Amino acid sequence: MLRTDDDRLWKVARKRAQFKQGLAVYVTVNLLLWGIWYVTMGKRVGVGVTTWPLYVTLGWGVGVAFSYLDAYGMFGKSLTEREFERLKAQRDRRG
Repeated sequence: MLRTDDDRLWKVARKRAQFKQGLAVYVTVNLLLWGIWYVTMGKRVGVGVTTWPLYVTLGWGVGVAFSYLDAYGMFGKSLTEREFERLKAQRDRRG
């Protein structure tokens, strides 16, 4: 039983570490994109239709939000864990 708990905790730790790495990339890339926009267009036109980094930030941000929910258990058990348990229960019922 202990080994199973260790494996589960390892998976959770890996998901959280991957989320943190992904978040760091998201922040870094978005800062770079906003900096490029500001230097090339932002000073002249201000915020408006030409604020193209906004689309990247929002679109990618949705994915980051779902990664957070998955890594920190807002969905409860992961879909993979639930499916595994369902299949294991089916197997046990058959004998």
